[in-house]
Amino acid sequence: MISNDKLVVNAIRILSAEAVQKANSGHPGMPMGSAAMAYALWGKQMTYDPKHPKWCNRDRFVLSSGHGSMLMYSLLHLFGFGLTIDDLKSFRQFGSLTPGHPEYGHTVGVETTTGPLGQGISNSVGMALAESYLAAHFNREGFNIVDHYTYAICGDGCLMEGISHEAASLAGTLKLNKLIWLYDDNEISIEGNTDIAFREDVPARFRAYGWNVIDVANGNCWRKVNDAVELAKDSDKPTLIVCHTTIGYGSPKAGMASSHGEPLGADNVEATKKALEWPCEEPFGVPAEVYETTAAVAEKGAAARAAWCELYDAYKKAYPELAAEYEAWFSGELPVDLLNDESYWKFEGSTATRASSGEVLNRLCKVIPNMIGGSADLAPSNKSNMKGRGDFSAEDRTGANLHFGVREHAMAAICNGIYLHGGLRPYCATFFVFSDYMKNAMRLSALMGLPIPYILTHDSIGVGEDGPTHQPVEHLAGLRAMPGMIVFRPADSKETAAGWYCAMAGKRPVSLVLTRQNLPLYENSGKAALKGGYILSDSEKPIPDVILMASGSEVEQCMGAKDLLKEKGVDARVVSMPSFELFDEQPEEYKESVLPKAVRARVAVEAAATFGWHKYVGLDGQVIGLDQYGASAPAKLLFKHYDFTAEHVAEVAEKVIG
Repeated sequence: MISNDKLVVNAIRILSAEAVQKANSGHPGMPMGSAAMAYALWGKQMTYDPKHPKWCNRDRFVLSSGHGSMLMYSLLHLFGFGLTIDDLKSFRQFGSLTPGHPEYGHTVGVETTTGPLGQGISNSVGMALAESYLAAHFNREGFNIVDHYTYAICGDGCLMEGISHEAASLAGTLKLNKLIWLYDDNEISIEGNTDIAFREDVPARFRAYGWNVIDVANGNCWRKVNDAVELAKDSDKPTLIVCHTTIGYGSPKAGMASSHGEPLGADNVEATKKALEWPCEEPFGVPAEVYETTAAVAEKGAAARAAWCELYDAYKKAYPELAAEYEAWFSGELPVDLLNDESYWKFEGSTATRASSGEVLNRLCKVIPNMIGGSADLAPSNKSNMKGRGDFSAEDRTGANLHFGVREHAMAAICNGIYLHGGLRPYCATFFVFSDYMKNAMRLSALMGLPIPYILTHDSIGVGEDGPTHQPVEHLAGLRAMPGMIVFRPADSKETAAGWYCAMAGKRPVSLVLTRQNLPLYENSGKAALKGGYILSDSEKPIPDVILMASGSEVEQCMGAKDLLKEKGVDARVVSMPSFELFDEQPEEYKESVLPKAVRARVAVEAAATFGWHKYVGLDGQVIGLDQYGASAPAKLLFKHYDFTAEHVAEVAEKVIG
């Protein structure tokens, strides 16, 4: 007779196979092979309450192998998170709660959006880091109110991706011992056996990172996996549990690459049911014993949460100030009115916007105490260090400055994980040109709506002598094309403060694109920049002869050109355009007041690719940009060489006026 535990494991397998078959699309092999691993976690090890899926002290689970999403949906259905059988029948259909890959904010119980391989396990590093930091800050003797684990299931594909090396290396360095990865080692990828491209000694690699490694020869046995997790919890290091599994377990396609990314076929689904001694003949049928077993797990989780609530009530009485801080941190609300705090907007003199950003960051961290972040080994250049906040390390969990090392891709994904965990406000920093290394994780920030500030300095040919490898050209256009990402390139210190305000008060990620070179401070800049584009210096006539517009450092050339044109009797308006996205969201009446349709003579200036500016200059205007790579030379020489001068802007303006 099959035990109830094994029935639940097989329920995961059968439901996954049937949902993929009904959709005629999906990945049945991974869920079937990983079902025992998942049950060891969800049925035996993890602490959670399905009726309160956002309970702060729940264990976190990440399905990094997001293509195996039916594993996640089967678990959410069986363990009481609200997904119905009809939801499973709607797998991969338009508008369903069961899309092709798990989506954060769309399906209750999904902790992060996964699918791009390696991202999920990197998110899990951020979650474990957040747990460690919050525990060090809030826990007191007898009151471990922050005390949970972060689990992830990953596959060969995740561990092939370069981001996995970056994230695992940092996790080992930081000794994040409450992080446990279960490696679904089925030795199959889309193209066949992994031997064709992946022969490294994975356990040795992780031991070299400073991880604890446990080998489970039979990953299809939930008891063996459960025992391994118990051992992992005693480690002072993060743990990789290598589970040797069979893709498509129980089906005629078991162990075959063809079970990875296509339905098994109706006959094979029926054969699988027979092989697993499944008692239900009808599609999507589940024995009552399965639900009874999972309901008992839910009751256990509810009891754990109730015990935590009781502990927290006592904590509130013993440490009322800490409890108030805990609740404020997890509320996600800004604790200060930055918009009306005049000291926040006050600056003096000519300053590089990277330096302005550093000043703003240190103003913010004094009033927003749950900020945490750092740079990819560039903090002195990015000005991204928070003074007096200490450094987070294996030895000191209380520091808020993170040293990511030269690991841009993992850095961004880890910040996603930190934010998703809750309680903290992460940021990260690097040179703008290296945002290419972070692009996939930044895209997921945008897709999930995570308000993470990306500090991106050295924003143009202003980098100077480092040359074209370090001078971003196409990067502004690339990030502006990303839905959900706000790109903010400020022209001075006050606009930099506006960019940071957008990042801290908004619900989307913000790329703060900042200069190495000093920029002047403009009298009329400031809060108006929150609209994305505004009149920095207006014309004397109601309708200007020409509109000069720019972002960042090139606003200075436009201001200079305005003065030169005035000497020739030409009346120009200067528009600072730090953010296309914010400007495009303004009411039509406002946009018309800034860029009136009656003025067809327009010039846009930006030391980057011209792509994107034409929607503002129209057919009669002109864009002064850089549709080629730069060169190695002092910045001032390069700006002159590539015609980013007030004289050239004035000359082009006269031509477009005609």
